[in-house]
Amino acid sequence: MSRVQDRPEWRLMKLKDLLSEPLINGRSVVTRDDGFPVLRLTAIKPGGIDISEHKGGAWSRDQALPFLIKQRDFFVSRGNGSLDLVGRGAPVWESPIEVAFPDTMIRVRVRPDVISAAYLSRIWDSSYVRSQIERSVRTTSGIYKVNQRTLSEIKLWVPPLAHQSRISEVLDRVDDLRAKRREAIRLLGDLAQSIFIDMFGDPARNPLKWPMKKIGDLIDSASYGTSEKASEVGDLPVLRMGNITSSGRVDLSDLKFMDRASTDEKYLIRRGDVLFNRTNSAELVGKSAIYRGNDDLAFAGYLVRVRVNASNDPEYLAAFLNTQYAKRVLRGMSKSIVGMANINARELQGIEVAEPPLPLQVEFAKRVGAVESLREIHRRHLVELDSLFASLQDRAFRGELWPDASVPAI
Repeated sequence: MSRVQDRPEWRLMKLKDLLSEPLINGRSVVTRDDGFPVLRLTAIKPGGIDISEHKGGAWSRDQALPFLIKQRDFFVSRGNGSLDLVGRGAPVWESPIEVAFPDTMIRVRVRPDVISAAYLSRIWDSSYVRSQIERSVRTTSGIYKVNQRTLSEIKLWVPPLAHQSRISEVLDRVDDLRAKRREAIRLLGDLAQSIFIDMFGDPARNPLKWPMKKIGDLIDSASYGTSEKASEVGDLPVLRMGNITSSGRVDLSDLKFMDRASTDEKYLIRRGDVLFNRTNSAELVGKSAIYRGNDDLAFAGYLVRVRVNASNDPEYLAAFLNTQYAKRVLRGMSKSIVGMANINARELQGIEVAEPPLPLQVEFAKRVGAVESLREIHRRHLVELDSLFASLQDRAFRGELWPDASVPAI
C-alpha cells in the first residue's frame, strides 16, 4: 500500500495556510437569562456543535454580531481540566439560529476550495492531529490550554477534495454503525427500567401495595471499600467510582490494581454484590450497579458494597436504586462537603423500598438477565466497530485506504 508521502497530490499544510479568515477567540460574557444567546463549552460534541447547548448572555445583538456562528464554522475548545478534552473541535452542521460563541472557544474558518468541513472534522479527531495538540498545550493552575498560535501551526495532510469526500464518507458510515450500537445499548438499558415499572409499579406510589421496608431490612451487610491507594501495578483489580456507570453497569475497561496477598478479604466483592457510589458530584452521587462477574476484585473507599439477604434478589435492589425515584431521593439526602456530594451507608440503609415476593423478584432477574445478554452482544460489537474505525481512520490519513491515487466509485 502506498503511504501519504508517496502521493504527490497530498499536501502537508499548516492550519494557518488553510484559513479563509484569521482565527479568533469568542467573547467572555456574563450570564443573563433573557440575554442574547451564547454557546456553552459543552456544545462541542463528537458529532458536531449542539446548538441547543446555549445560555443567555448580558450583551446586545450588535455586541454579539462579530461572534455569530455560521454553518461550516469549526470550533475548538481553548481549555479544559482534562488533557484529552482540550483542543477538541467540532463543526456547525445545521443552519444555525442566531447564537454567538464564547471565549472558551476558538473559531476556525477554512477555505472550502481546499479543505471540506467534513474532512477537517475527521482529521482533527485523528491521532496524528491529537498528538500535535497534546504536545503543544500549556498548563495553568491545573487547566490545559491551547491558543491561536498553537492551532495555526498544526499540520494536516490535505488530499484533493474528491479524496476528502470519499474518506469522510467511509468514516461516516462506520461511525453511523457505532452510533446505532450505542443507541441500542441505551434503549436496552431503558427496557430494563421499563420491566421494573411494569412488574412492580412506580416506586414513588407503590400502587400494588407491596410491604414497605427499609433497605437495611433487605440486606445482610453494607461495607465501605479499602482506603489503600491503587496503582497501575498489582494482581488484583480495584473498582473505583469511575467504574460504576450512570446507566447502572460495572465498567471494567479502566482498572487500577493492588497486591492480592496484602488485601483483606473484607474488601473483595463477589457475584451479586451491589456497589453504591457514596461520594461524587451532585449529579452522580448514588450511582449503583450490580457485579455480575466471577473474577476476584476489590472495591475502593468511595464505594459501599451492599449484600442482599436470602429473602430478596440483588437484581431487584440494583434496579430500584437506578430508578428516577430513587435517584431523586438520593440527591435530596446528599450533603455537600468541599464541592462533593456525600451519602453514607447508614443513610442508604434508611431509604424505604417496596418488598415484592421473592419469586417475583427472581422472575424480574431472569428478564433483566436476558436484556443484559443482548446489551453485552451489542457492547462486544461496539468494541469491534471502535477498533475498525480507529484502523480506518489511521490508514485514511496516511493515504493507505486505496493502493493508487484514484478515488474508487461509491
